[in-house]
Amino acid sequence: MDLQSKHCVPCEGGVAPFDEAKIKVYMPALSLQWEVLGGKKISHQFKFKNFPEAIAFVDKIVPIAEAEGHHPDLHIYYNKVTVELWTHAIGGLSENDFIMAAKIEALQ
Repeated sequence: MDLQSKHCVPCEGGVAPFDEAKIKVYMPALSLQWEVLGGKKISHQFKFKNFPEAIAFVDKIVPIAEAEGHHPDLHIYYNKVTVELWTHAIGGLSENDFIMAAKIEALQ
């Protein structure tokens, strides 16, 4: 499954979030080990040498999130950036989250 070549589609709700079985289908398409949080979010912590490198990584995520119209929750802790993805409109995971995760992984 080549998620990096796909694009996020607008989600205004009305569709069901991924269930556990669907999440299990998509998780192997990611190269890094993402954590599933409560069956509703995926999260990964990226580590860097220092604060400027962490901020530079976030600066690379911003234009992708804007272009895709899908914005992760970003938590910065000096030399670590935790990325959380979920589709707010449906209160859970959708293909968009895995597309963004794959695109973020490619920045490393």
